[in-house]
Amino acid sequence: MKKIALTLLVAGASLMAADGAELFKKCTSCHGATAEKSALNKSQIIKGWDAAKVEAALKGYKDGSYGGAMKGLMKGQVGTYSDADIAAVAAYIATLK
Repeated sequence: MKKIALTLLVAGASLMAADGAELFKKCTSCHGATAEKSALNKSQIIKGWDAAKVEAALKGYKDGSYGGAMKGLMKGQVGTYSDADIAAVAAYIATLK
């Protein structure tokens, strides 16, 4: 019985896990489909960044401790993201080579 409950718990957590590719869709209008653009010609190109760098930047935007010209805009974009959402989208961006 415990094995079944644990299996269901793990399966449920997997289904509820944040989908980085889906979350990134709202970023594509500024950053491009593969993160190849400088957002509004004011940001760095994030394609090629590793997940840790992206995650640190997104958390910094969220808490207001990171960013230049895009700071206010990005705070609004990531303000509703959970830590799991940030980790998922960061991991996804890191795959865009």
